[in-house]
Amino acid sequence: MATTVALDAMSGDLGPREAVLAAIASLQEHPDLSLILVGDTPILREHLGDCPPYDTSRLSIVHAPEVVLMGDKPSVALRSKRVSSMRIALEQVSLGPAQACISCGNTGALMALGRFLLKTFPGIERPAIITRLPTPKSCTYMLDLGANVDCTAEHLYQFAVMGAAMITALHHKPRPRIRLLNVGAEEMKGNEQVRLAAQLIKQNEALNYQGFIEGSDLFSGECELIVCDGFVGNIALKTSEGLGRMLQDNIQQIASRNWYTKLASRLFKPYLDRLLHSGDPDRYNGASLLGLQGIVIKSHGQSDCKRIQQAIRQAMEEAENSVPSLLNEHLEHLLV
Repeated sequence: MATTVALDAMSGDLGPREAVLAAIASLQEHPDLSLILVGDTPILREHLGDCPPYDTSRLSIVHAPEVVLMGDKPSVALRSKRVSSMRIALEQVSLGPAQACISCGNTGALMALGRFLLKTFPGIERPAIITRLPTPKSCTYMLDLGANVDCTAEHLYQFAVMGAAMITALHHKPRPRIRLLNVGAEEMKGNEQVRLAAQLIKQNEALNYQGFIEGSDLFSGECELIVCDGFVGNIALKTSEGLGRMLQDNIQQIASRNWYTKLASRLFKPYLDRLLHSGDPDRYNGASLLGLQGIVIKSHGQSDCKRIQQAIRQAMEEAENSVPSLLNEHLEHLLV
């Protein structure tokens, strides 16, 4: 099935060049993909001129003269920047030309514009950012990762419902195991918000609630879904990314320290490559704004070509699996 993805090419810290390179590489990787590059047309055409030949029938440009900056308030993106690349990329989904949208830009603005243009599903008050974590066992997803800093127990309950519905839609798991991130595993631990959320999730018999989980077990693979507010989730995610990069750097430094370690690293290279690949944050780039009536993928603000390619893969997977329509069906069953 052919998939069309709108790419906000102007947002993000590294500029449009990385977005253009990712677009061309993705067209070569996926013969059934079409892309809409959204941004300043002269700039995008200049970067495309430096790229290798590509199928021009599968790439189009929609002009957007404005850019939502990382420091812009969501209200500025909504009211003042009506022809920004972020807004027009989202409009490609709301108006129909694209099945998914990707942006590396301002998270708060993307959330506000997404809610305004695409709306949330009935019964869902706020979208949440969800992504997959690297684990040695089954796939584990975590939300919220920064869209909602202040959450009520009801919001956490809705996150659990949305996350469970997405996992069922993508991985055909009828009852994914759910845990709440907390400072301890015991029922009396945590703040009132988390304890109340635990009660709400537990009362819904359609949800497979397994209790609390501590930060040390995030990557254990003992459940399919971890729920937390955006403040905690964002810190946990970025701490994990920083630790992963530190370990990668340390392994590479040790491997090149002297002739003995260089020889050993050559012998163990397949195993080291597998280890580094399993924990590579770039491999898991691309987080969904779950709860919107359309596919919106938030890519890291400092995404390079490789990371944006991964976000495009994520968008294609969700589009090919009709995640929004399946999510709506499951939400009707799970929301009580």
